[in-house]
Amino acid sequence: MRPLLALAASTLLLALASPAQAWNVLPPGPEGWQAAGHAGIRGVTIGPIESIQQPHRGYGTARSAALLDHLQAMGVGWVSITPFGRIWSLESERIRMDFEAPYPANREAVMGVIRQAKARGMKVLLVPHLWVETEGWRGEIDPGDAAGWEAYRESYRAFVLAWARDAAEAGADMLSVGVECKSWSGRFGGWWTDFIAEVRAVFPGLLTYSANWDEAEDVLFWDQLDLIGINAFYPLAEADGASDAAYAEGAERIVPQVRALAEGFQMPVLFVEVGYTTRANAAVQPWLWPDGMDGVVIDEREQARALDASFHAFLDEPWFVGFFVWRYYATLEDVSQEAIWGFSPHAKMAEPLLVETFDARWAVDPIPWPWSTGEPVPAPDPLPPVPPLSHWRD
Repeated sequence: MRPLLALAASTLLLALASPAQAWNVLPPGPEGWQAAGHAGIRGVTIGPIESIQQPHRGYGTARSAALLDHLQAMGVGWVSITPFGRIWSLESERIRMDFEAPYPANREAVMGVIRQAKARGMKVLLVPHLWVETEGWRGEIDPGDAAGWEAYRESYRAFVLAWARDAAEAGADMLSVGVECKSWSGRFGGWWTDFIAEVRAVFPGLLTYSANWDEAEDVLFWDQLDLIGINAFYPLAEADGASDAAYAEGAERIVPQVRALAEGFQMPVLFVEVGYTTRANAAVQPWLWPDGMDGVVIDEREQARALDASFHAFLDEPWFVGFFVWRYYATLEDVSQEAIWGFSPHAKMAEPLLVETFDARWAVDPIPWPWSTGEPVPAPDPLPPVPPLSHWRD
């Protein structure tokens, strides 16, 4: 018995003497985020401004500092930064890194906004994004034959690794290794394994991937990351004119399939992007980009009630760590990046809803130990409903 007692004592002393688990190493299981003691991710994506065309209005400027002050006052704790690479067409093999500006200038701007956010106590997710210059969606990229795919993967590897190094240098907390790579996230398993290992070698923070909402079940490499990430542009209704109740039911129907991912992979889930445009029937096809639409009926309440339905459905789930709203822009009052009926919730009905939602306690938020105060653990605060349209017109 004495050797066993000695072993137990030495193990206890070692545990007491060891440093606390690193914040970016999550305990296993779908509730690992909560088990690590982290608050839910109350996040906003900050879109860039094309700085060649509009100098001093993008990332790392006085304008982005003012935006961050605004977001901090709203209760935002995380921001997502999205530097873009560009590819000419869905068949191209080369990613260029000079979308907003030449890469050296863009790099300094991105690192500058990361430092601005960190100075305000915010955590940062960096998402190297991809823009197709001609028509098409990045999820349908297909360079053709084996040689084309090999060349594309090498260009993609260089693109992400460059931003991973920059993210590490600037002190970002999380990195997405891809965005909506639907045409190849279920292929080339060995390549993804090697690539993710390379990313981990240069970036010490958490890793996720931004799967399109209809792609997440087919991704090969979730088990090599820290969180399941979804761009959650799920349709909440199938036909125009849906009621609030129909939106709520539509959001609730999505929960079991996302829960199955969390439980199947034993990992928490993050909505890397969630958003709705400010137009009628926005949640029927929420992925539609606002530019190029004709005859749009602007509807602020539509955006708010669609977000409200998603929040009510998911924020009671302890495996759901939170979300990044898609999106604000690096200059708060910018109107050059999308139409007025676009995704930005700034100065619209959705913005006070976000403030109230960020202020509520979510299921994933750390629960006080019952014996620490002798008081029962309170239930999470209920999320506020979206007021009727007449409330905003009075």
